[in-house]
Amino acid sequence: MPAPKQLLKSLSPEYRERLLRVSREVSFPQGHRIFEERGRADRFWVLRSGSVTLDLRLPGDRTGSVAILDPGDLLGWSWLFPPYEWDFGAEAVSPVRAHEFLGSEVRELCDRDPAFGYLLMRLFAEILANRLRLARSRALDLYAPRAAGW
Repeated sequence: MPAPKQLLKSLSPEYRERLLRVSREVSFPQGHRIFEERGRADRFWVLRSGSVTLDLRLPGDRTGSVAILDPGDLLGWSWLFPPYEWDFGAEAVSPVRAHEFLGSEVRELCDRDPAFGYLLMRLFAEILANRLRLARSRALDLYAPRAAGW
């Protein structure tokens, strides 16, 4: 089974509705910094429209793009794990509309219904594992030739 790319489409209609009930719609203009690396992580988003770049601070006050997220994609997982700090920064590449979820509310839903919680955490884990594979591949493409002296 391929890893799910889109969280909401991977849920049953019942679970999707349960999750969406605790969401609110938000929008970000192009160029808006949604969050900063090492900032407090207390929420996540599912993109409805637009694109977001995930970036990482590099030496010399630079940032490097790690991934581009598109409609349907999950933005943010650091709300799941202490110390609840963002591992990356995020910026709207174009105007963005999204479903926003407070991490505390979603964790409470998961605690109340362990079957729902297990499924949601499994989907998050599969999405994150897929992102890690993509980031690793991107890092090898960018840095392996230089490391090998090419």
